[in-house]
Amino acid sequence: MLHKVCKRYRIMVSGNGLFYPVVGFASIVLFIYMSFGDVRFGFEEEAELAFVERNGTQFMVDGKAFYINGWNSYWLMVQSVDEYSRPKVREMLRAGAKMGLTVCRTWAFNDGDYNALQSSPGVFNEQAFKALDYVIAEARQHGIRLLLSLVNNLHAYGGKTQYVKWAWQEGVGLSSSNDSFFFDPSIRSYFKNYVKTILTRKNTITGIEYRNDPTIFGWELINEPRCLTDPSGDTLQDWIEEMSAFVKLIDKRHLVTVGLEGFYGPNDPKRLTVNPEDWASRLGSDFIRNSKISNIDFTSVHIYPDHWFHHQVFEDYMKFVSKWMLSHIEDGDKVLNKPVLFSEYGLSDINFTMPERKTMYKTILDISYKSAKKNRSGAGALVWQFLVGGMQEFTDDFGIIPWEKTPIPSLFVEQSCRLAKTKGWPHKDTSFKQFC
Repeated sequence: MLHKVCKRYRIMVSGNGLFYPVVGFASIVLFIYMSFGDVRFGFEEEAELAFVERNGTQFMVDGKAFYINGWNSYWLMVQSVDEYSRPKVREMLRAGAKMGLTVCRTWAFNDGDYNALQSSPGVFNEQAFKALDYVIAEARQHGIRLLLSLVNNLHAYGGKTQYVKWAWQEGVGLSSSNDSFFFDPSIRSYFKNYVKTILTRKNTITGIEYRNDPTIFGWELINEPRCLTDPSGDTLQDWIEEMSAFVKLIDKRHLVTVGLEGFYGPNDPKRLTVNPEDWASRLGSDFIRNSKISNIDFTSVHIYPDHWFHHQVFEDYMKFVSKWMLSHIEDGDKVLNKPVLFSEYGLSDINFTMPERKTMYKTILDISYKSAKKNRSGAGALVWQFLVGGMQEFTDDFGIIPWEKTPIPSLFVEQSCRLAKTKGWPHKDTSFKQFC
């Protein structure tokens, strides 16, 4: 979404909650905070993780259904390039583990920007690559799996705009349109080379090639793809088919998703009854058509009602959120036979009160939990976004510092407890159980 980019770094445009008996919310916050006291500077014996697989509408780990309670911290790699900022990454991953969270979505790209991973087509910054090595190794230590996104549809961190600029600089670009990223053969070649380099990278810390590392939950082809120059959706569909097949050719073990926002396409009747507004069907993406591709293992859906609608009251936003989620879960169950991951959701802290934000987050988590309880396709949700203190340049309308004294962090702890009781304990860090 274009409104999510406001600075040099990416700026994104987030019942009745039950607190835990005896322990209470304050104790949860204190526990998480105090857990950061013994910061490690080396790596311990690696945690054992199994690859996440798919069986129909469910994610599976070691033969058991795996439902997700997680978060987004897109900044992990860029904060790992310099030694002085690396402790923030460890702090964030450790906090996630202490809250019982299981998956973190983050960027595995930085194209042509400050501390770029890829400074020009096929030219990689080893220091930045070692930063990504560190993120994966540190996540492994804490039993956190990573959903790694491979390129941005937006301008932040280079994105498809940077690929188009590179093609023009080399005199091979077919069009100045950003959408040429999807159809220009030279740019497709650039991106394939990038993908191959990432997938076959041997981690300098763990010694494991990325394609062989179960710490990686899966690959997201592109964050929030839109192709406005072809609202029919044919251009984007062709790109997804080609790139998902290319990933699977190199890496047959990891799951692949597109990175969609979840909008229904121009030929889908749901575009009129479920899409936020009519513009959503004219973006060149199509939730059902894109997700049906055989090499796409699971779907992704985002939830930003206050940025998709105009001049609506909070109650209307909440009605939309429920309808939006249930519609996509129904699609996963009855049409796609694939898991549906709500990989971003948020409500602005500028325009809405803390109780309103809590209400929306709880609604999302409740629907996700009910799906898990009934073994349906709604496979979990990843909140946008978690930060640590002192990261003003990375914050946005949705930023959450998990150990701050607000009602929101306890919702994620409660969700972890509910999922653990229903589906089994997903973490080796069992200290969290005392809150359940």
